Amino acid sequence: MKINVQPAETGVYNGVEKASLTWQNIDVRIKPKGCLPCFTSDDIPRRKILRNVSGHVEAGTLLAILGASGSGKTTLLNTLTCRTNKDTLSVSGDVLVNGVNVGNGIRNISAYVPQDDLFMGTLTVKEHLIFRAMLRMDKDLTKSQRLQRVDDVLKELGLNDCADSRIGNPATKKGISGGQMRRLSFASEILTNPPLMFCDEPTSGLDTFMAGNVIQSLKAESNAGRTVLCTIHQPSSEIFALFDNILIMAEGRVAFMGRSQDALSFFSNAGYPCPKTFNPADFYVLTLAVRPGKEDGCREKIETICDEFDSSTFCTNMKKQSDNVPSEINHLQIKDSILNEDRFKASWPVQMSTLLSRTAKTTFRDTLMLSISIGETLGMALLHGLLFLRRDTDQVGVMDINGALFLMILNFSVTSMYAVLNTFPIEVPIFVREYSVDLYRIDVYYISKMLVELPSHLIMPIAFCSIAYWMIGLYSTVEAYLIFTGVQTVVANVSVSFGYLISAGSPNAEVAIGIAAPAVICFMMFGGLFMNSDSIPVYFVWLEYLSWFKYANELVTLNQWENIQSIDCDAPAGSDECLFSDGQSVIDYFNYDKSNKELDIILLCVMLVGFRILGFIVLLVRAKMSRH
Repeated sequence: MKINVQPAETGVYNGVEKASLTWQNIDVRIKPKGCLPCFTSDDIPRRKILRNVSGHVEAGTLLAILGASGSGKTTLLNTLTCRTNKDTLSVSGDVLVNGVNVGNGIRNISAYVPQDDLFMGTLTVKEHLIFRAMLRMDKDLTKSQRLQRVDDVLKELGLNDCADSRIGNPATKKGISGGQMRRLSFASEILTNPPLMFCDEPTSGLDTFMAGNVIQSLKAESNAGRTVLCTIHQPSSEIFALFDNILIMAEGRVAFMGRSQDALSFFSNAGYPCPKTFNPADFYVLTLAVRPGKEDGCREKIETICDEFDSSTFCTNMKKQSDNVPSEINHLQIKDSILNEDRFKASWPVQMSTLLSRTAKTTFRDTLMLSISIGETLGMALLHGLLFLRRDTDQVGVMDINGALFLMILNFSVTSMYAVLNTFPIEVPIFVREYSVDLYRIDVYYISKMLVELPSHLIMPIAFCSIAYWMIGLYSTVEAYLIFTGVQTVVANVSVSFGYLISAGSPNAEVAIGIAAPAVICFMMFGGLFMNSDSIPVYFVWLEYLSWFKYANELVTLNQWENIQSIDCDAPAGSDECLFSDGQSVIDYFNYDKSNKELDIILLCVMLVGFRILGFIVLLVRAKMSRH
């Protein structure tokens, strides 16, 4: 579908003329759970969320969907945009654009702005829009055309003043204001000039001034020709006056739909006049609310009002408008736009280069996390070095050195994994949302993230080992140092892989950390230091094989002791106090075998790759589920 980059005043968007929206007989029911096999779906009553909801919005109209909490506002918006969860809800009815039943194709010609704003906080406003423009605008457009469109949208939504400001994150680092962030959400969606725009609670969390500013932006979009629908909860009287039409929902039914000024006369004729000094929006919500302790009476009143609207001239006129089907040209035009729509606008190489650029910016601009990572690496290296400084190769030193080897494996496992757990789960919801609008492929996102983060997961272990290895006084050859550093680097990256796996399936960082902590403890228990391999109960052997601690500890122990010919002992010869006579006796103590070296390396590499593949699969399933 070609993107028209002409000014908005032409009223042409995405090659489709101004679009009217009609929905007919929309029913949404909750699917039953835990049904017995002997029952069919028709045998079990299913609660309706929306009941026979119909409506019509002319092109270039700003429609507000009002109603008390639980009235069905967001469900209606999600149904119109084909974003309902088909696993839990059954939907019936038709959605038409200019008289064409578009079905799921409405996603291709509409913008959807959810209630919560999700952005990469380290990007500037303009960088974010350029990122979206490179991936979402038509592939035939040149880069200069995309950049021009970004400039036009910045001007259109009044974001020029903050174009070079970082977006920020309200939870960590302050950036642009809430109102600017909301308008940035609109800007992200209208880059492709969609004729339809859906907004869920656009004023949520904003003060009166900012809320008015946001609704004025939506009003400007409708004046330019877009059809804009938004749910809103108790708008002020000034904001209410900006809406062209209103749709009032109550208990899943339409209580009124039409011009805002006509709603007053309808409710007055129904016996519910609005006081002159009362905000109409508040009055409608209060009138149709279900009050605690008076549920039956309130629901009876709601049914009466909804039935009266169904038989009113307002409803009749609305249905007549929806029956005015546009010309056959518009039918074909819309169908062509939907059928010829490519799922991903940008090619794989363009997606990869764009994601690599954004991931690099978000990673290296987070100076706080980088500083913590560098400081932690250097600090822990010095701590290990000073704690086990220049250990002698004697009976006591053997135990100290073995403890130091294992502690370094533990250090790399924990620090590398938690570096992922503290950042990746925060990004996953952003990825899921961007994937749901077909911005880029899953594999592109996953690979770009791994590639950008790989240098830090290589440099940090090398820096750590370069300090701690020589301070502790481990086996002093360059070859042994390189082997030790290589093993610890692989351990760090295995831990990162496991962190990707946990993060991909966790809803937030807290859950990810809660899962990771006991998992690391379990793997550590079977690492060979606390319990000899031969002493592990047979029913826990599978955990031993999943523990990278086991393979890494065997490798570093062999690397440290296999070439040491004698170990000092101050006790008399043959004394029980002389437990270790040479390096081989230390290896035998742990039941390790030199012939396992190659197998240990292979298994660590398999775990490194395997955890990442499993993480990708989990991310894939999560992303697919988000598309319902």
